Amino acid sequence: MPEMYDVKEHSKEKVILVTIASHKDKEKGWDPEDTALELRELALSTGANVIDEVLCKRDEVTPNLFIGKGKAQEIHDLIHAHNEEIDAVVFSGNLSSTQQRNLEEILGVKTIDRTQLILDIFAQRAHTNEGKLQVEFAQLEYLLPRLVGKGIILSRLGGGIGTRGPGEQKLEVDRRRISKRIIRLKQEIDAVRFRRSQLRRNRIEHSVATIAIVGYTNAGKSTLLNSMTDSQVMADNRLFCTLDLTSRRFSLSNNQKVLFVDTVGFIHNLPHNLVEAFKATLEEVQQADLLLHVLDISNPKANEHFDAVYEVLKELDAQDKPIITALNKTDLLENAFIVGRFMNSINNCVAISALKGTGFKQLIDMISTELSGLVETVELFLPHSEMALVSSLYKEGQVLERKDTEKGIYIRVTVSQKTKHRLHNFLQKPA
Repeated sequence: MPEMYDVKEHSKEKVILVTIASHKDKEKGWDPEDTALELRELALSTGANVIDEVLCKRDEVTPNLFIGKGKAQEIHDLIHAHNEEIDAVVFSGNLSSTQQRNLEEILGVKTIDRTQLILDIFAQRAHTNEGKLQVEFAQLEYLLPRLVGKGIILSRLGGGIGTRGPGEQKLEVDRRRISKRIIRLKQEIDAVRFRRSQLRRNRIEHSVATIAIVGYTNAGKSTLLNSMTDSQVMADNRLFCTLDLTSRRFSLSNNQKVLFVDTVGFIHNLPHNLVEAFKATLEEVQQADLLLHVLDISNPKANEHFDAVYEVLKELDAQDKPIITALNKTDLLENAFIVGRFMNSINNCVAISALKGTGFKQLIDMISTELSGLVETVELFLPHSEMALVSSLYKEGQVLERKDTEKGIYIRVTVSQKTKHRLHNFLQKPA
């Protein structure tokens, strides 16, 4: 089976970055410098060595090259003007298979677009079987329409069809093999989704509320999870540091059990096929009782990151779920006015530092308030033969009052709606 071209297998590959600037991006708050910076960070995250950068201002893409022919020739000349050999050109936009193939014929080197760059990072970060399945699925769906012609575009396929210069018959064989593999991967991912639905059903039965941690990549989601639950999830100052889904249990102040689920970071203009490929993971966002949006307010593009996260939530049809926004990295702010500005503009938010652990009490109190509708204070009377239930109430709820009598035990306790339903036969006061 041919594989996607993978920058990580060619450490420090020399690349030139091409940033496409348009009025549409400008209207969304993304200046050319911002787009170029994020493209550079993505490229560096793959292990590439950025040799040069080009800015191309263009509002309308051309169907055959994405950019103008003159600009393409300019990039070609720049590639050959460097003393060192350039291995690849990376575009900030998402190229069609035709645009990619035509650009490679003109430039004479591999051409990579933003989707492929993100896929390469995902391939490096995926460690669980589930993550690898979803990455391979997205890679092959990206690859399939690009199995055309005999140009340089096929060289990215590694020691197979690219280097041997196969004919169209060989391409058709590979196309069928990839199509069959995609179908198989889809079946395996559907099985993952089914297992996850079973786990969610089990959590509901055991009265465990789910809180999905969402946010822009590198906002501090994993650091927050580690600090709150005393975990050791990998957390680093780089894009898409955590790809695999991680969940940790936590007890609120009223002893209510919750499950924090750390999800893959979002990014602006997240390619739709990546959202589709990771639906099995992102379903945790759709099914969560509460979303905890971690926002890095020390980042100059915090407002744009906020909007980008909500764009992805809309695509997941999860934008109307209860959301708490954690204004993170307050320890990096020199101007305290910034915190107040965000507090005034965002509903239901709290200022924290995931690294320093500040603001956690307010955050936990806010979570408890948001989930209060899932719990209720009830009065129970249990016979002595049900001591096992009494013990479970101390584990599952918050016991407010207890009286032991000759006939049984009176307990006033705050429990989940599910637990209340399970104990409905004991919802009565002693005579």
